[in-house]
Amino acid sequence: MNEYLKKLTIGNVTLDNNIILAPMAGVTDLPFRLLCSEQGAGLTCMEMVSAKAIMYHNKNTESLLEIHPREGPTSLQLFGSDPIILSEMAKKIEERPFSILDINMGCPVPKVVNNGEGSALMKQPELAGKIIEAVVKSISKPVTVKIRKGFDAEHVNAVEIARIAEASGASAVAVHGRTREQYYAGEADWEIIARVKDAVSIPVIGNGDITDGAGAKRMMEITGCDGVMAGRAARGNPWLFQRIIAYLRDETKLPKPDMEEVKKMIMRHADLMLKTKGEYTGIREMRKHVSWYTARYPHSARIRQQVNLIESFEELERLVEAM
Repeated sequence: MNEYLKKLTIGNVTLDNNIILAPMAGVTDLPFRLLCSEQGAGLTCMEMVSAKAIMYHNKNTESLLEIHPREGPTSLQLFGSDPIILSEMAKKIEERPFSILDINMGCPVPKVVNNGEGSALMKQPELAGKIIEAVVKSISKPVTVKIRKGFDAEHVNAVEIARIAEASGASAVAVHGRTREQYYAGEADWEIIARVKDAVSIPVIGNGDITDGAGAKRMMEITGCDGVMAGRAARGNPWLFQRIIAYLRDETKLPKPDMEEVKKMIMRHADLMLKTKGEYTGIREMRKHVSWYTARYPHSARIRQQVNLIESFEELERLVEAM
C-alpha cells in the first residue's frame, strides 16, 4: 500500500482499499457488485432503496436489499426526505449484512427530486442535518452521505452540506463534482472535492470522471481525497477496479481484457443474473450489460442490435460464442 492506495476506515469499518464502486440504479445489483468485489473493489454500493418502500413492504424492494455472503463490504443506500421514516427504516434493516448505511442526497432523477428527495435535499441544509442525525442515532453501523457539488450553478453548497453531515455524526461523505442541473454532462469539478476535503475531518470520497488508474491518482493528488468512487466507467468493465489498483500500486498499466475474457465475464454475469432473478428478468437485464461489455470492441453496434432480441440463456450463449 502507498499514499494513494490505502486501507480506508469509515466509522468502525476498515476497507482493504479505497477504490469504491459507486451506487447506480439499475446497475449495481447483487450480480454486478459480486463481480466488482472479485475484481478488487474495496467497497461496493447497492442500488438506492426508498425508505418508504421498505415501510410499505414493497415487493420489488426485497430483491434490492439482497446481499451475497461472498460479497466484500457493502454499503446500503437509502433515500427519502422524512427523518423519522428514514431513521426507523434504517433501524428495521440494520440486522442485514451490509457494513455501511449511505444516505442519498445526490440523485438527480426528476421523480426523486420532485418528491424533495435525493439531490433536492441539498436545497434544504437544515432538513439534511436532521435526517443524518436521526439515522446516526438510530443505528450503530457507520452512516455516510452522498452529495453533489450543489443543486445548480447558483447554489454550490457541497462544503456547507459536508460540514453539516460531519456535525450530524456522518462517518464519511462522497462528493460528485457536478450539480444536479448538470446530471452527468460536462466535466466533473474536482476543485469542489478539494474544498470539501479542506473543510471536514471525516473521510472524503471523490466521485466524477474516474475512468482509469491515472485519473484516480490525479484526483487524489488534486483534491487530497481519501478514496475514489467509480461509477459509469465500471459498466461492462468490472476489471476497472483491478486496473486502478495495479496502477496506484506501482503504475502498472494492465492490458485491456481480450475478447475471450470479455466473453467469459458476460457468461459469468449472466449465470449470476439467472440465479438471482430467474431467466425471464435476468436475460432482459443482461441486454444492457452486454451492450456495455462490448462497446469498446469491433462490431459492437451489430451485437447491440442482436442482443436486444434474445430471450433465453441458450440464445445469449450462441450470440457470445459467435463474437
